[in-house]
This record gives sequence, structure tokens and C-alpha cells, in this order.
Amino acid sequence: MAGGRVTNPNGTAPDRYVYYPATEELGADEIRVIATGTGMPTARRSQAAASWVIELGNGDKFVVDIGSGSMANIQSLMIPANFLTKVLLTHLHTDHWADLPSLWAGGWTAGRTSPLEVWGPSGSREDMGTKYAIEHMLKAFNWDYMTRAVTINPTPGEIKVTEFDYKGVNEVVYEENGVTVRSWPCIHAGDGPVSLSFEWNGYKVVFGGDTAPNIWYPEYAAGADLAIHECWMTSDQMMYKYNQPAQLALRINLMFHSSAQSFGQIMSMTKPKHAVAYHFFNDADVRYDIFKGVRETYNGPLSMATDMMVWNITREGVEERMGVSTDNTWDVEGPGEHLAPDRSRASEYTDFILGGRLDVDKANARWSKKFMEENGLTAEDLNVG
Repeated sequence: MAGGRVTNPNGTAPDRYVYYPATEELGADEIRVIATGTGMPTARRSQAAASWVIELGNGDKFVVDIGSGSMANIQSLMIPANFLTKVLLTHLHTDHWADLPSLWAGGWTAGRTSPLEVWGPSGSREDMGTKYAIEHMLKAFNWDYMTRAVTINPTPGEIKVTEFDYKGVNEVVYEENGVTVRSWPCIHAGDGPVSLSFEWNGYKVVFGGDTAPNIWYPEYAAGADLAIHECWMTSDQMMYKYNQPAQLALRINLMFHSSAQSFGQIMSMTKPKHAVAYHFFNDADVRYDIFKGVRETYNGPLSMATDMMVWNITREGVEERMGVSTDNTWDVEGPGEHLAPDRSRASEYTDFILGGRLDVDKANARWSKKFMEENGLTAEDLNVG
């Protein structure tokens, strides 16, 4: 019975078959995984590029990949910025990390009081690893950093990077607060990509990243409660819907991504409690051919993922629902005190620019005086940056 029985005309439906962000307390022995990006490098409004949020009953939250366009979905979850400080990357294609600057700067302006922490794989060379990528991202956004560091506070603009060996096979890359994250290699475009396995409280959730079929995933994802793995569009779809030449449409499915049939074989070997296929545009004229391909080689529990799909994992099993959120989300305040400006930092203005300021003191006098009195501010509070 959809929603359960409602007997009170002023009551609510007792059984929710959709998820409304920030309205359900997560159980102490429960995991919630939210798809915040399931599509392709050409992000679109209905599907951002690869991204996931995993919430654990111990209070820990992680962002796994943060591809192009995904930050809008993450923001719609109404999670305070101070709770979204840990990011794990499977690899460095833009459709898996291009929105990291949006989380970095957006959380900074939304009241995050601590640095971001990013974990990601090394590469075959120093310039192909996560540490190099983050360092050069910050160089590219240096003007952003330097100006916000003066006007707000520099601490939330820091990013702490932990780079781990992409060649590690089921090696621990994170271990804290009862959470263990393991990594193993993927075969995708070049050396560096990895899959990530989260183990907590007897549960296992696996994020496959991007990969052609490999020997490691079926072994180390075996028996997972939730096993997420890419499942590519058919080669015909890649030609006629995604405008790829025939030779590339074939190689994509056989050499550096996984076809629907390959996905099915991998899941038949892995035997998860619930499998999740993603990394395709989930249109009505696309998904069913992919689904048929999967069912040629796998007949177990399956989700064909799209953005804002949600999985709750408990001892009773895995429940799939859709998330319903507003397009007009505001930032939600979390714990911790706001940081004061660092007055030791020099202004990034020159006298030339400051000399061009228009005098609007009289226009703002009434409301600004009232605001300062109500909030205990003085003229000194204006002398920052």
C-alpha cells in the first residue's frame, strides 16, 4: 500500500516511498547512499556526472567522486558544510572531480570552518596523481583563494590531500571512527583509476569508479551490501545518441569501460545483496536496451541508477527510493563557531581600485546602523580586507 494507510484527515502518510532530504534521522545501524551524479561527461540538468554521498549511522559522511554538475544535487541534500569535508576520488577525469572547486568555494562561503580533506590515487607519474591535481587546482584558483582568505578566513580554503598508491590491491587507504576504506586498481584509459570499498559495522558498500572488467572487483567486492559499477550505453547508442564513430563506440564497451553484458557477468561473480548500474543517460529510449543486456548475464537485485536515487541499507536489506528535493536550497548551518577574519593578512586591493569607491554612506546609514546595533558590531568590524 503506497504510503501506508492514512486515517486522520490532518495526518501524514506513515510509510515514505520517497526520500525528503534532511527530514529522516539515519539509524545508528544504518547506511544511506545517495546518487548525486550518474550520467556522462556532458553533464545535463537531469543527470550530473559521477558523484555519490554516503552517510553512516555513526555520523560520518563522505563524498565519493564529484563530477561535473553534481554540486547542485549535493547542495539539495541540505547537509551543513561542516559535515561535508571528506572527499574520496576514484580518478581524475573531469566527470569524476570537476565540481570539487564548487564544494571547496561553496562550503567556504556557506560557513565551513575547517579545511577540506581529499583522498585519491597516485598516477604512473607525479603529474598524473591526485596531489599534483589538487595543488594545480589551487594554483588555478589562486585569486579566489587569496581574496576569500582576506575577506572571510583562510582556514576553510585549505585542502589536505592524502594520495595513496593506485597499485595497492585491497589496501586500506582510510581508517577512522570504525570506518575502513580499501582501494584496488581499475583498467580505464591509463594507470591511476581505482575502486573504493567502504566497510563499517559489518556492512560493505563498493564504488567501482570507471573500469573495464578486471580481476579485482569480483574478488574484493564479493558479497557487498551495495555494489556500484559502471554499465555503459550500447555501442549503437554511443554512435546514434552520443555521436561517436563506430570504432570508438566499440572500443568504449570492450577496452576501457564495461558493457551491459560485462556488468552482468561481474555482478554474477560478485553476488552483492543489491547491484547498481550507472554511468549512462537514463532515458526511456536508452535504459531498456542496457537493462536487457544486463539480464543476459545477471538476474539478481538491480537498480538502474539516476540522479537522486537513494538506498537505505539495514540488517533487513536494501531499500531503493527516489529523493525529492527543492531546486532552491539554502545552506544549512551546522555546529561550530564562525571564524573571525585573519587581520594579519594584507588587503588584496591597491589604492588605485580603492580610490574608485563611490560614496554611498548616506544611502546605507539607516539600515546599517540598525544592523550593527542589533548584532553588536563596531566600525572596526568593517575594516577587513
